[in-house]
Amino acid sequence: MKTVYAGGEGEIVEKKSRFIATVRPVSSEEEAVAFINEMKKKYWDARHNCSAFVIGDRQEISRCSDDGEPAQTAGRPMLDVLLKEEIHNVCVVVNRYFGGTLLGTGGLVRAYQKATQTGLENSVIIDKQIGRKLTIGTDYNGLGKLQYLIAKDELTTIDTVYTEKVELILMVPKEKEQSFEKEVTEATSGNADISWGDEVLYAMVEKNLKIFEKNA
Repeated sequence: MKTVYAGGEGEIVEKKSRFIATVRPVSSEEEAVAFINEMKKKYWDARHNCSAFVIGDRQEISRCSDDGEPAQTAGRPMLDVLLKEEIHNVCVVVNRYFGGTLLGTGGLVRAYQKATQTGLENSVIIDKQIGRKLTIGTDYNGLGKLQYLIAKDELTTIDTVYTEKVELILMVPKEKEQSFEKEVTEATSGNADISWGDEVLYAMVEKNLKIFEKNA
């Protein structure tokens, strides 16, 4: 599930109109509304404060506002970006400072979408997955085969411990657990020691593994 780990800001200028997008993770409609009001207060002199948010594991709650722009030219295009990117639990506010030149409906749609995309590009987006920690003990002869399998399946290595044997500690996504264990057993002729940990929710955050609470 893709979510925002750290929000960001982005700004674009179209025909002297400034569009400032601010992105923030939210977990409820109340949080989203509070954030929208916060941005309205911060950019109190903006001509328009348009917004869109998506909440829920299945994006079941979604809202958007044109805030005085022509209907379907601001909030809905912003929401479409969030839905297309399949991002959950996020709110975006785009504050517009009018530059004196009308953009037309098509120009507004493109500007609000571009501003939203710029805000997302400047945010830290992560993909939360369900998985389990896997510890594999093997002799040095089996190390190369296991490293090959890990690279092939694009798994995350948490640690490697070298003693008389080698111990590899990995994070394995739920959908790969059975197939990867089978590959390890076949590659080592059943000689590897395999130990699974508890199921967790995890994501890679700027190349580092982070574990989350299941309801976070």
